[in-house]
Amino acid sequence: MNKFSLRRLLICVLLIGSAIFNVAAWMSRSFSDYYTDNIFPKITGIYGRFTSLFRVSVGERLLVLLPILLILLVISFFIKRDFAKWYRRVLALVLSVVVAVMSLNCFVLYHCTPLSVTETEGEEYYLEDLATLRDYIVSKCNEMAELMPRDADGNVVYDGDMNEAARMAMAGIAGEYKRLDGYYVRPKALTFSGFMSQQYMQGYYFPFSMEANYNDLMYIMNKPFTMCHELAHTHGYIYEDEANFLGFLSCIKSDDPVFVYSGYLGVLNYVNNDFYKAVDEDEYKSHVKISDTVRYDDQFLTEQAWELVEKRAILETKTVKKAADTFIDTNLKVNGVSSGKVSYTHVVALLLDYYRANSYN
Repeated sequence: MNKFSLRRLLICVLLIGSAIFNVAAWMSRSFSDYYTDNIFPKITGIYGRFTSLFRVSVGERLLVLLPILLILLVISFFIKRDFAKWYRRVLALVLSVVVAVMSLNCFVLYHCTPLSVTETEGEEYYLEDLATLRDYIVSKCNEMAELMPRDADGNVVYDGDMNEAARMAMAGIAGEYKRLDGYYVRPKALTFSGFMSQQYMQGYYFPFSMEANYNDLMYIMNKPFTMCHELAHTHGYIYEDEANFLGFLSCIKSDDPVFVYSGYLGVLNYVNNDFYKAVDEDEYKSHVKISDTVRYDDQFLTEQAWELVEKRAILETKTVKKAADTFIDTNLKVNGVSSGKVSYTHVVALLLDYYRANSYN
């Protein structure tokens, strides 16, 4: 068998195998659960350890390389040389590998049994439950805000290895959720955090590099919750509401006060917005007020950071955000999440269920 027929065989095996694997995942939840519980952790342990050897985000570098590869592909059609043919053959093989990796590290995860099914199916919640939860989280935020170390400008400061603390926080709740056991990759800051800020994104899970990445320009109080959220993705919890919930839980159970505060802040807007929509203005104002300090800490980027982002921006932020929202919404719906980006807010149901079972302590 010559090298060209071997290449074709490998491409066929990867594509056909990926197709069969995805069909099995769509048709059988038990298949997806078994794979995610027993096989996926081994991939994280091996592949994740490898990419963690690099201090920079491997996934980000691969994304930067993608448009270059596509441009070269277009050029190759206008070059009648052996190199052009060789390039197209290699690119076909690379793309088939990407499809296989995405199937193993991402697509199948959308078909697992979600926490929302196992823990909240059939439950009914009332406005009183939501009001109690909202006031509790607001009170915790107000309380923790006063305990934070701050600089002369009032910004929270952190003295320690936040990345390692995030790994420890997630490992701290591994006993409660099977998939959270095992090796944790090291969260990595993105080099192009400015472009990420234009998308209003706090973090990304890169399935093709098994990495948890975060926006390094965002305000510090977003970082602990975001790191834990992305680490939840690397352990098979691909749904955004689940990653939000597990990010929250790992933070509030941490021994680190900054992480505890970040956990409550991470879900504050979801719960507060739901409550605000459910009552009239007078009723809303009669409940616990969010302190000015908490409102300040609840920002995405500081004014100085936004100025830096806009100064370096190549495209308008409005355009970038619209494109990003469309991509994320479409990607979620293609993978069976019918509510699309709205699924991020479903964390409120998980929180209600958790506090109903565990009381407020």
